[in-house]
Amino acid sequence: MADAASGASATEAQAFKKSRPFSAFERMVAWRYLRSRRKEAFISVIAGFSFIGIMLGVATLIIVMAVMNGFRTELISRILGINGHMIVQPIDTPLNDYAKLAERLSAVPGVTMAIPLVEGQTLAQGTVGGGSGALVRGIRADDLAKMKAVSDHIKEGDLVGFATGGVAIGSRMAEALGLSAGGQITLVAPEGDVTPLGVNPRVKTYTVSAIFEIGMSEYDASIIYMPLEEAQLYFNSEGVVQSIELFVSHPDAVDDLRQPIEAAAERQIFITDWRQRNQTFFSALQVERNVMFMILTLIVLVAALNIISGLIMLVKDKGSDIAILRTMGATSGAIMRIFFMTGAAIGTVGTFAGVLLGVLVCLNVESIRQFFSWISGTTLFNPELYFLSQLPADMNFGETVSVVVMALALSFLATIFPAWRASKLDPVQALRYE
Repeated sequence: MADAASGASATEAQAFKKSRPFSAFERMVAWRYLRSRRKEAFISVIAGFSFIGIMLGVATLIIVMAVMNGFRTELISRILGINGHMIVQPIDTPLNDYAKLAERLSAVPGVTMAIPLVEGQTLAQGTVGGGSGALVRGIRADDLAKMKAVSDHIKEGDLVGFATGGVAIGSRMAEALGLSAGGQITLVAPEGDVTPLGVNPRVKTYTVSAIFEIGMSEYDASIIYMPLEEAQLYFNSEGVVQSIELFVSHPDAVDDLRQPIEAAAERQIFITDWRQRNQTFFSALQVERNVMFMILTLIVLVAALNIISGLIMLVKDKGSDIAILRTMGATSGAIMRIFFMTGAAIGTVGTFAGVLLGVLVCLNVESIRQFFSWISGTTLFNPELYFLSQLPADMNFGETVSVVVMALALSFLATIFPAWRASKLDPVQALRYE
């Protein structure tokens, strides 16, 4: 009988030694350790908190990165939708040949549109309110029609009357001044007519032919489009423009167009691009985005530390089981892999549950914002503060993959030390007090 028992033991030992890494037996034991029992309820609670922590950390990272990406994308699209990607200004003489110059610049490969502009600050007054500051942009009617950010977002009226002396204003300005299409808006410019008594402010009334809504509150509340010839007269700039704004097909490649544009201008010009004009703003967005990623990564790290504590307690609780497995022939590597799979399963399932939760929230982020605004009775993500009328979310595949890889890496690293301790457990010491 002893020989038979020793033979059976030897056979089991050989089976353990011949089993491949991550075999069905190792997976079975790891899964059994994951299932909760009454006496192991506390360990299961820690594992549950680890799972929830990783899930919420990954979901939060994905949601915040998507919202910040969407915020940046929407701002760029709106800012570049009504502002040129490159701005050409004169150096030696005024731009009195702007029509021919704009024609030459628009012929440069990569330039989609060249728009001569006259700009000036005014005080706008309507039927209600005390008036508000406004930026008047003098532009040709054909050019305004080509600016899809404005022409495709006419909320009231149309651009037919624009060519005959009407103006186009933003929806927020119209609301603040109590104006509608066909109404009268009065503009007061500080630099007006020169008289023997000094310079009198220029006051003139225009018909509102169109009300547009770009979706960026700053622009909808402050910009007035006026026909170019009328703006030249209003700002005492007859026959000249201040600048020519260029729209290009690839905004990120503006550096490659500088030399062809300078050659096509056939005169001395000064060129600035959209990155230079908005450098501080977009740099601040990038810094904020990176800092948020680092801070939110700590959530996943804390959840990974919970995996360590839970596995260490599990190793202590399963000391006798480990000793029995070792005496049956399980190698230290097999023990290490069992506990590694136990912890890695928590991290893996939590990570992909977090991805699913993050995707669901990103797809419905505006509805969620409106719901919480309704519940709290306050305006979350106020357009007056954040420039945009709704909360955007733009998931980036590369960023999402990096979040998943980071979460899995932290989860796997967290399992190494407890698994190593389990593999080094002395079966004799573990069974001595059993």
